[in-house]
Amino acid sequence: MPPTLASLVHHSALKLTVRAGEERLATPVRWAHASELADPVPYMEGGELLLITALKLDAEDPEAMRRYVRRLGQAGVAGLGFAVGVHYATIPDALVDAAAEERLPLLEVPRRTPFLAISKAVSAAISAEQYQAVTAGFAAQRDLTKQALGGGPAGLLAALAGQVDGWAALYDATGAVVAAAPEWAARRAARLTPEVERLHARTPPASLVVGGEADRVELHTLGTSRRPRAALAVGTGAPLGTAERYAVHSAIALLTLTTERSRSLHEAEQRVGAAVLRMLLAGEPEHARTAAGSLYGDLLDAPYRLIIAEAASATAARAHADGRTAPHGAPRPVDAPRPVTGERAVAAPVRAGEPPAGPLAALAEHVEAAAARAGEALLVVPDGERLVLLTADGGAAARACVGYAAAVDQARTTGQALAGRTDEPVMGLSAPAGPIAAATAYRQAEQALSVARRRGRALVEHEEVATGSVVQLLSDDAVRAFADGLLRALREHDATGRGDLVASLRAWLSRHGQWDAAAAELGVHRHTLRYRMRRVEEILGRSLDDPDVRMELWLALKATSGTE
Repeated sequence: MPPTLASLVHHSALKLTVRAGEERLATPVRWAHASELADPVPYMEGGELLLITALKLDAEDPEAMRRYVRRLGQAGVAGLGFAVGVHYATIPDALVDAAAEERLPLLEVPRRTPFLAISKAVSAAISAEQYQAVTAGFAAQRDLTKQALGGGPAGLLAALAGQVDGWAALYDATGAVVAAAPEWAARRAARLTPEVERLHARTPPASLVVGGEADRVELHTLGTSRRPRAALAVGTGAPLGTAERYAVHSAIALLTLTTERSRSLHEAEQRVGAAVLRMLLAGEPEHARTAAGSLYGDLLDAPYRLIIAEAASATAARAHADGRTAPHGAPRPVDAPRPVTGERAVAAPVRAGEPPAGPLAALAEHVEAAAARAGEALLVVPDGERLVLLTADGGAAARACVGYAAAVDQARTTGQALAGRTDEPVMGLSAPAGPIAAATAYRQAEQALSVARRRGRALVEHEEVATGSVVQLLSDDAVRAFADGLLRALREHDATGRGDLVASLRAWLSRHGQWDAAAAELGVHRHTLRYRMRRVEEILGRSLDDPDVRMELWLALKATSGTE
């Protein structure tokens, strides 16, 4: 504890006497300062014991003393020491009354006690307090280091909670609580997840204080990268003292080292994962198991799902290069899914060890956190502008992907960005597969990703690709442009009022070329319909006897049915 006015009064060598403000002697003293200025406030910081002889003060003027003492109190001066036997034999009643009125402690300093002795006593007490705090801080650091080495983050948090006489909690990159001490603190820490997410948005190192004096919580980011990988919460019933502050800083340093070491191990795992993925895609599951060892548990043997994700901006850039636009003004690629073969898989441009960035980083952290909480193995491989994930079928990681995509779609529907982000991932999810079908799962995920781009959705499962009508695939702008070009001559003919060739063609094709049925639907004679179909052939310069021509015309009519 820092020195207080009470400790100075009880100092046997100083012989100080209390003349006013007895009830506030517990006030801490930050320094002792002598000043004979009529107004020393501009040179004060607060917390000082001001020492005077009243050389330039009219200490017997009640009104002057009231103004003087009131200004000192407003400046946060801890107390006033008055030396008797210099200019005044005793402390004037005007000053005593003013100090009592303002409840400012007033100490009488005997002539034989020099101000320097008081300053030395304050300085010595402050130094002793600081030395004690530093010593306690080093002891706390040794204890925290021992706990971190022996008990990991959980042991460190338990030691830290004891050091600060409060509680401590560790959060992962998503803001979820991964450890807390004591156990009851996990519930308190979970309520702070929104504040942790707000802290993660800041440039590290960053900190935040929430709560009041009786329930004060400090939040600190952990890690040295631009995006915090974890956060520490420390809850106490009062502001931290010097020793407690040392303990918190030591915990931050130790947890940062642990986090960075975990990050290095994580990057090494990603490099192994990239090699394992290449082997799986090349049809070499046995080599993949040998390379993985026990790193992924039984993930490579049990049914799994393969997920391919890419940022919406990457999709937009690819579509922009094609000069095409998707619904709602968002660019959309129209390329067919890239085939995946064993040869391609071996040469896949996987950038081993390069962490994902932007929205893919947020997705990876969300899925990895879900897998970690469930104790589930997960393979995550950055692949250029993509992220490839291998997850257990029906596991927590796969559910986390689906939930993340649902939140993105909901945010898009309401016109709001998810957690302040505007560039979100687009994902394709394969059907359940085994170790010998990794290449097929990769191809399925790419096909689902292509459909997700076209439909403007955050995630599409491959099961959805194989269901429904092929007509849904005709919504692409390039297909519409082809259809418009193919039918333009017929529509221009109909616009002149010389017949209804487009409607007649649609009826004839929908009736599989049956003249009577198509003519009855149109309400015309079959000879009239035959004449119109000959005109279609003449205008288009193509024969309706060719099945390819009939197919193209039918698809063109379906693609443009919503625009007529």
